[in-house]
Amino acid sequence: MSAEVSPQARQLAREAAQWLALQDAGELDGAGDLRLQRWRARSAAHEALWQKAQQLRQRFAQVPAPVGLSCLDRPDPQRRKLLGQALTVAACAPVAWLAYRQLPMERWRADLATTTGQRRAQMLVDGSRLQLNTATAVDLAWVDGQLHLTLLQGEIALDSRSPLHLQTRYGRIDAAPADFCVRDDGDGCLVSVTRGELRLAPQHGGEQRLVAGHQARLSTTSVAQVRRFDAQLPGWRQGVLIVEDQPLGQFLRELERYRPGVLRWQPGLERLRVTGTFVLDDTDRILALLAASLPLQVQYRTRYWVSLSAREQPA
Repeated sequence: MSAEVSPQARQLAREAAQWLALQDAGELDGAGDLRLQRWRARSAAHEALWQKAQQLRQRFAQVPAPVGLSCLDRPDPQRRKLLGQALTVAACAPVAWLAYRQLPMERWRADLATTTGQRRAQMLVDGSRLQLNTATAVDLAWVDGQLHLTLLQGEIALDSRSPLHLQTRYGRIDAAPADFCVRDDGDGCLVSVTRGELRLAPQHGGEQRLVAGHQARLSTTSVAQVRRFDAQLPGWRQGVLIVEDQPLGQFLRELERYRPGVLRWQPGLERLRVTGTFVLDDTDRILALLAASLPLQVQYRTRYWVSLSAREQPA
């Protein structure tokens, strides 16, 4: 019978997996290398686990990709032994790719963070409620008694009870007590206000008010596309994704945000249309519902490698 792995050992293994993923992804600069050396020097256990991690990486680097991926779903004693001894997070997969997707630098170093598919709610000391959507990272600070947040990546919702500042890559958002969402999609921030009002200040542009029931796009130079939206419709904050007559390609790109691993589909499926309410906590069920309602089939190479293709018509 194998020994039980302690929470401390699991946490140490996660840290080793994070360092290994960052190293393999080329994310460690001189300062990062120095932090890694300090982590290894903390104790003999740190260094021993690092050496085991390196050995596992070399071992699995020699395994063909399909075999390495398939062992993700294979419950054999050797796999459990390896997980217990070393990388409980990423031992039996392409370590750098999978762990880096789950734990990139921004999420690892942030004050609050979620991985792909995870959502999190946090009560702040002033009574505000902060929600983090999938793959999100946020820094928090109190300056002169006022809350300052920095959205590093992803999407948040904030039901604030006191004035605050939110810094994004594109500009600043100032809020009195308000309920709002901010999503960084890589081209700007989509800002939606449910209660109260905000002041949006682009890095290189004039400040603009945004009131309840409206949403806008914040870029580095402007606040644009101001329009009304239905604030009563549930969404990711309630754990659901609601679409009506949406192109399947657009729907799948949104679903990818909540699903770790690889999701691929044939280009010809893009033109299909989707309508429905989908629970985000079970993306496998969402794929099954798509296969039941649309002329497509879902093929699993592993839990983390899924392909969608047109359903073959009977001869």
